[in-house]
Amino acid sequence: MEEDLKSNQSVVPPAQPEPVKRKGLIREYAESIAIAVLLALVIRTYLVQAFKIPSGSMEDTLAIGDHLLVSKFMYGTKIPFVDTRILTVRDPRRGDVIVFEYPEDPSKDFIKRVIGVPGDVVEGKEKKVYVNGTLYENPHEVHKEKDIIPKEMNPRDTFGPFTVPAGSYFVMGDNRDRSYDSRFWKFVRRDQIKGLAFIKYWSWDREKLRPRFGNIGRLIN
Repeated sequence: MEEDLKSNQSVVPPAQPEPVKRKGLIREYAESIAIAVLLALVIRTYLVQAFKIPSGSMEDTLAIGDHLLVSKFMYGTKIPFVDTRILTVRDPRRGDVIVFEYPEDPSKDFIKRVIGVPGDVVEGKEKKVYVNGTLYENPHEVHKEKDIIPKEMNPRDTFGPFTVPAGSYFVMGDNRDRSYDSRFWKFVRRDQIKGLAFIKYWSWDREKLRPRFGNIGRLIN
């Protein structure tokens, strides 16, 4: 009798774990991706942006294929749709390597070195640059062509004098004989400057098809 009672008892199956809701999982991934994208946009807009060097106008400071980071907050964070900048650390100085909107085509970004700041008088005489009447020598400048072009033909070697207007800057490439810069199209406005180039984070030699390990992590000065 006891055996019959036991055999008639219903068997309760063990509790199964509650399945993870698919919608909840998708939502988590979507939120994580949205946050990551938002952070990336904030960093790129207000803090740091990556750029790649496509030409040789800044050789030998920057080589074709160098990838660099530009500080966008050093000269102040630019508020979108207005010309106002906030949290400015300092203004551009002579010797700074800056990235800016090309004045003749704002859709393109250029990178050059600041030679003249507002109020400076900049003049070139047979490949030598003078700022406020004093020879301005930059240890990074190079000349790869020996010929001197007359001022009447081309402002590459002899130009000016130019007085830098308020809120503007005179810039030149370190590869002086092969750079299209302020000697030809005058000045960069303050609102066209995107930031200060400060470090190379990657470098690729496209001719030898290999990284330039010596350039990676090198500060730009």
